[in-house]
Formats: sequence, structure tokens, C-alpha cells
Amino acid sequence: MASWVLSECSGLKPLPLTSRVPKLRCPQPVSSIAPKKNLLPCRPITGLGTGTIQRNWALHVSAPLKVAQFEEESNNWDSQVQSKEEANDDFDPGMPPPFTLADIRAAIPKHCWVKNPWKSMSYVVRDVAIVFGLAAVAAHLNNWLVWPLYWIAQGTMFWALFVLGHDCGHGSFSNDPKLNSVVGHLLHSSILVPYHGWRISHRTHHQNHGHVEKDESWHPLPEKLFRSLDDVTRKLRFTMPFPMLAYPFYLWGRSPGKSGSHFHPSSDLFVPNEKKDIITSTTCYFAMVAILAGLAFAMGPLQILKLYVVPYWIFVMWLDFVTYLHHHGHNDKLPWYRGKEWSYLRGGLTTLDRDYGWINNIHHDIGTHVIHHLFPQIPHYHLIEATEAAKPVMGKYYREPDKSGPFPFHLFGILARSLKQDHYVSDSGDVVYYQTDPQFNSSSN
Repeated sequence: MASWVLSECSGLKPLPLTSRVPKLRCPQPVSSIAPKKNLLPCRPITGLGTGTIQRNWALHVSAPLKVAQFEEESNNWDSQVQSKEEANDDFDPGMPPPFTLADIRAAIPKHCWVKNPWKSMSYVVRDVAIVFGLAAVAAHLNNWLVWPLYWIAQGTMFWALFVLGHDCGHGSFSNDPKLNSVVGHLLHSSILVPYHGWRISHRTHHQNHGHVEKDESWHPLPEKLFRSLDDVTRKLRFTMPFPMLAYPFYLWGRSPGKSGSHFHPSSDLFVPNEKKDIITSTTCYFAMVAILAGLAFAMGPLQILKLYVVPYWIFVMWLDFVTYLHHHGHNDKLPWYRGKEWSYLRGGLTTLDRDYGWINNIHHDIGTHVIHHLFPQIPHYHLIEATEAAKPVMGKYYREPDKSGPFPFHLFGILARSLKQDHYVSDSGDVVYYQTDPQFNSSSN
């Protein structure tokens, strides 16, 4: 049986697009300048380089100039700059950024770092109440016209529970490790996730994001490994819907080239002093399995299938869908790193924000993923504000998400395109990009 070559992790609002055109800044508004003052229009002095551009602005005194001429020439200047930038955009996302992690941190308001356990618990109460409410209504109606709607809604709520447990794993839920552990175990065990096992592997993902070999979540396959796969395994990895069903298999078998599981205390994922945590989480996981078995005996297997099993797989699809798209699928190729070229900052800047429309609030703004990856200790309810504050520092290294409608249907096309294009990276080189195997695409059609 072909081995699953699937990689996974949890991942744990859209903002207006920021123009790349330099804006004119004058000491006073144009409307306040007298028509016959001796003024020249502001001109940007642009530096060369691959990072952000520093500009100095000045107001000079010269021959008389009318305001109309000023505004017309300013508009012409903006048009020329925009055309030039669009025609010759030399920004290289693989180059080291001209700012530091400390620069981004300094731009984020201090209150964004504050964790409010009462507020965090209010989200838990909200989501758990919705989960039980949906189940009660669906069981009461027991109508096959209602069940599909229930499966989608409840699977989405399971995903919301996962995100809150994810926050517990990061310590962004509260400053109390015991509270984080208790809530995290209750939330994650209820949806068949081993809390500590996943928490530790997810920590590895954050610590090595963007690294070809060391990342733990949907990292790329080196070409040699990609070529060594049999046809069936490759199709499982790159053909819908199989990649969106990867998570449970990842928990048991990890990623290609990596051994161990999230349930075994001796797995390569863990160090010796973490064994007790893994045993605790694995015990909670199988306790939930036993509860489900008991409910199936009491209520009937079909009822548990409808109430729990189908929503569970919808949750799995959400998790794989979101996690994959936070690291793949941008219109521009994103770099992956090895060796000395990798750094925590450069790896984190390859992550992507996504807009999920109405789902943003339901799954606790996990789409604001860049700042979350760089500073996972920020609570989810501060991520949007923190992202807005950090965007001017990150400049072009931050990629604005495509605006979503009420539901993120636009992301399905992005996912399909990425699975057809992002197949492997070079076996050598410290800055590499995804490449496409046209033979695989032709054989899949």
C-alpha cells in the first residue's frame, strides 16, 4: 500500500490594499497653498535596493507656479512612478528584509500583548454552546434535508474549537499554564487531537517555519524525494480531495522522511522530559474514543456517524485547507530556505494572510497568519490590530490577502492551482522556490 506522503499542522481581516506608489507629503495641504506662491512640487528621493525604500520629502522656493499646474504635474508624476514600478518591479522576496523582528515588535501596540483569560473563556463558552445547540437541533429534526447543513456548520465549529485549543498550546489563551493545559486538553481531546503531541510538533513548525527540511507543516518535497514516489502516492499528495484529508494520517505517521507519531512518547518529535505530557494527551485521546464508542452503543452507530463522524471530517478538511493556504498559493513564488539563508524572521515572512469572509470571526481570525507566526503569544482577538500596526514596517514583505465574499469560495481556485504547480523544490541551494512537474500534471488528466 502506497505510503501517505502528507504533511500537516494546525494553523492555527482583510485589510485594504496599500498602494506601492509613493505619496506626496507637503508641510501643508495643497488646498491651503495660495495660487501664486513660489512653490515647487514635492519630489521623492528614492533609494535603490531590494528592500523597502526610504524617501525624503522637501518643499523648495522657486519661480511662481499655479496650483492647477502643481496638481497636474503631481498626478503626472504619480502615473509615471506607478507605470515604472509596474513595468520594473525589482522586489525580491528571497532577499533579507531591511528591518528586524524587533522593528515589527516595536510597531505593535503594547495592549496587543495582553492576555485576558476571561475574554478567552468567553469564546470557549460561545463555541461550546453553539456545538451542543447545533447537535440538539439536528437530532431533534432528524431530517435528511437538515443533516448536510448541520455537517458543514458543526464541522466548522469543531475547527473553531481547534483554534482555541491551538491558542492554549501557544500560551496566548492566558498566562496560566495550568489553565491552558486543562482547556486545551478538553477542547482538543473532544475533536480527537492529542493536545501535547500536537502542541509540541506545532511548536517545531513555528520555530522552523519556511525551512525546507526542518519545518513540520506542509513543507516542500525535495526533487529527489518527489521523483522517488510511486504514482499512487503522488496522486494522494497532489490530487483533490486527498490532501484535504491528511491530518489524521499525519498525527500517526508524520511527514515524508520523518518518523514517529504524535501518540508515542518515544517519537523523534519529543525529548525525554516530555514523555509524561505525551502519555497524558494520548490517554485523553483514547478516553474520547471510548466515549464515542459508548455513545454509539447507546444511540446507535448511524446517529453517531451523523452527529460526530461526518462533522469531524469536515473539521479535518478545514484544518488542512487553512494550513496549506497559509503557506502556499500566492501569485508570486514564495521562497523556502536552507542553511545560513534561513532565519526566524525570513521564514515567518513567507507565510500568508487569508480572508475567509464571515468565517473570520467564527474561526477566531486565524487568517491573520503572518503576525501570528512571528509572535504566536499574541491573543487572537488582537491579531488584526497588531497586523495593521506592523504592515508599514513589513512593506512588500507583507502580502495583502484577496478580499473574500461572505464565504471564501475564491480560495478553492487558489488551492487547485497550487496543487498543480507547487510540486517540489531543488535538492540544492539555500533559497529555493517551488517547481512544477508537467509530466505529473499530464498523467493526472
